[in-house]
Amino acid sequence: MDRYQEALSASTVPTSEEVVKAEVAKILEKAPEYNTPEILSFLLGSIDLTTLSTTDSVKSVSAFTRRVNDFDNDYPQLPHVAAICVYSNFAEVVRTNLDVQGVDIAVVAGGFPSSQTYLPVKIADCALAVAGGADEVDIVMNLGYFFDENYEDLCDEIIEQKHAVKDAKLKVILETGALRTPENIKRASVLAMYSDADFIKTSTGKIYEGATLEAAWVMCKCIKEYYEKTGRKVGFKAAGGVRTAEEAVQYYAIVKEVLGDEWLNHDLFRIGASSLANNLLSAIEGTEVKYF
Repeated sequence: MDRYQEALSASTVPTSEEVVKAEVAKILEKAPEYNTPEILSFLLGSIDLTTLSTTDSVKSVSAFTRRVNDFDNDYPQLPHVAAICVYSNFAEVVRTNLDVQGVDIAVVAGGFPSSQTYLPVKIADCALAVAGGADEVDIVMNLGYFFDENYEDLCDEIIEQKHAVKDAKLKVILETGALRTPENIKRASVLAMYSDADFIKTSTGKIYEGATLEAAWVMCKCIKEYYEKTGRKVGFKAAGGVRTAEEAVQYYAIVKEVLGDEWLNHDLFRIGASSLANNLLSAIEGTEVKYF
């Protein structure tokens, strides 16, 4: 048995769909108590504010970045977003225009959103993004390897991309909508973490179903188990379809109830979103706001 099979066999995270749904339902009963102005503000500050459009350009990404600068001046009482997330070729554009301290530059790279390209291309993409100023790199797990059970090549790809980003954070997107079952989501989570992922992320939001609370629960249980075994904290990012303040609070509740307060910080908890920022801002302000 190789080390990856050994890690998978050792995991005791539940994968019965009935059990997962029941556990999520219990947490959702508590979720409304977390819908407070303080937690909504925290969630606003946990967003990777994202633009991933075919029509993105130097001009549009520059304007998008400057809007984050403006927010810091217009809403000084509120936290700024955690990061700006763009395609890898725009890392330098964000770096040039970003004035706010504490906002990270995140990029999608490595053959996003399908992970279907040559490994040297993935490695070069990651390395060039970091050279351009990226603090965080989001890549997609090679699900072709996953479904072929070619775990060695799958993990080697992730490890090599982690080496390419050096000290930048590597977020590995599992694409849970393609994985579908709790068992597959558990396996992908374990493999990503044992391949040096700094975060595991639900979805690309591009092809398959986005984040679900059930997928988040399984991933967080895997993160907790991995931490108890290794002492290394891996972050969690929900992405794809998280649009409303209520939905964001539900993901907060999953992280709080499964992982605890230690994970409720911007180093370990993120939500990837485009429309969510305006919806959270509207909920905080008590009136519709379309700022971003």
